Amino acid sequence: MSNPMLQLLVLAAIAIFLILRLRGVLGTRDGFEAPRVPEERPAPRRFDVIDGTADTPDTDINDHAEPGSANARALAAMKQVEPDFQVGPFLSGAKAAYEMILMSFERGDISDVRAFLAPPVAEAFESVIADRKARGLTTEAQFLGTRETALAAAEFNPATRQAEISVRFVGEMIVATRDAAGNVVEGDPKASRKQRDTWTFARQMGSNDPNWQLVATA
Repeated sequence: MSNPMLQLLVLAAIAIFLILRLRGVLGTRDGFEAPRVPEERPAPRRFDVIDGTADTPDTDINDHAEPGSANARALAAMKQVEPDFQVGPFLSGAKAAYEMILMSFERGDISDVRAFLAPPVAEAFESVIADRKARGLTTEAQFLGTRETALAAAEFNPATRQAEISVRFVGEMIVATRDAAGNVVEGDPKASRKQRDTWTFARQMGSNDPNWQLVATA
């Protein structure tokens, strides 16, 4: 056998040996093989974060009362009975009532505001007005504005649904009281003065009557 033929046979034998070794290691593919689909990994578990906070704070209450205070709890109880109740609008209404009631009292005629006065308060106002008239005194008053309106206290009775809210006012006005001869006996018709009051308004929450009544003055 010639050398070239012998070399060819040796190379063929080596090739066959290598093919058999590769098939043993890598395996074989018969026909069409579908592409490998990546193995699905389980989705990571989702944990809800609990930050320990309570429900969304009621800014309408917290703007006027210390959060968590007795006043704030009383106002929240009022809202549970009457969800439409809002502290901000109430204080705006109290401010308007303060000017209206105060000026009616100073002028000596509370007939227009009697519906907003509890009977004891109305009687006390009328007693002072009657005493002025008996002494021949008249009062001149000019309201210049309310400088402060702030919630002072709040109470609520769940059994009766009776609510009481005290409001602190600082008003500015000009007041002068004259005797029968026209002489100024109290106040100054040319100088303003600050009027500081704390008034308490009451109402049964959930009732059909939306009006609050003035039940106490200080």
